[in-house]
Amino acid sequence: MKKILVSACLMGHAVRYDGRSRPLVHPAIDRWREEGRLVTICPEMSAGMPVPRPPAEIAGGATGKDVLSGGARVIEITGGDVTHAFRQAAENALRLATETDCGFALLIDGSPSCGSGFIHDGSFSGTRRSGRGVTAALLRQAGITVYSDKEIDALAARLSACDGISE
Repeated sequence: MKKILVSACLMGHAVRYDGRSRPLVHPAIDRWREEGRLVTICPEMSAGMPVPRPPAEIAGGATGKDVLSGGARVIEITGGDVTHAFRQAAENALRLATETDCGFALLIDGSPSCGSGFIHDGSFSGTRRSGRGVTAALLRQAGITVYSDKEIDALAARLSACDGISE
C-alpha cells in the first residue's frame, strides 16, 4: 500500500509562514489516516525555518524546477535569500517520501515549496502563475505523483484504482 506525503498545514499543524494552518477536511483524509497512509511534513520546518517566517516567493516569475537547476532564487519579502533552505526542504521531503514508501504527495497549492498547480510570480503582489514549487518539482522529478489540496478527489480516485490492483 503506497503512502501519501502530505503538507503538515493541511493536517491542521500551524506551520505556514504566517503561523497558521489550512486544515483539509475530507472523508478521504479520515480514511487514509485510519489506514496509516499519511506521512506528514512541513518541508520548510524540516530545513530549520521558523514559524512564523517572512513570506517568500520564487523570484523573477521562475519555478521550482528553475530553483533546483540553479537558475532561480527563493527570496523573502524582506530581501533575504532562502534558496538554500528551500532546496534543503525539498531534499528532506524527498528523503522522507522515499524512506516511507510514498508514491503520492498531497501538497498545499500556492506555496513556493509545495505549490503544484500554481505559485506566486515573485513580485509579492498576490499575482499567481501556473507552476510548481521547489518540493513539488523535486518530488515529481523523482517519480512521485503530486496532487494539490484542490485535487483530493482525483487522488482518492487514483488510490481506489491502485488499491483494486494489488500493489
